Amino acid sequence: MFDERPGDRELLLSSAEAQVRKLGRVPQLVTADAGFYSQAQERAVQERGIQIAIPQAWDEKGWRSARWFKKAQRWRIGCEGRISVLKRRHGFSRCRYRGLDGMKLWAGLGVLANNLIKIGNTLAVARA
Repeated sequence: MFDERPGDRELLLSSAEAQVRKLGRVPQLVTADAGFYSQAQERAVQERGIQIAIPQAWDEKGWRSARWFKKAQRWRIGCEGRISVLKRRHGFSRCRYRGLDGMKLWAGLGVLANNLIKIGNTLAVARA
């Protein structure tokens, strides 16, 4: 979380670096929508050995039809769908708490609630 919202184009490299800090390994692939693309960010991410699947990056190279690219974009679209469910089901469109700590708590509770619902549905199907 950020104290002030940076532009998407500034987040690609810092997101990959945060992944390395948290998990102790470099991700194999990053994917995002076209708003995250910049040539400088693309180069910096690729210099760290990370493959990049952002539509604008591959339009000019003609790799949009590559299987790995399509798979990465389907995964990203699935994440977008999950965010949409969180907004509709758990009121993620508006935080009810104040400040950065409140936003972190709101996000955590929403994700927890969603995960409990998913676990419950999975168990119900498994028992049927």
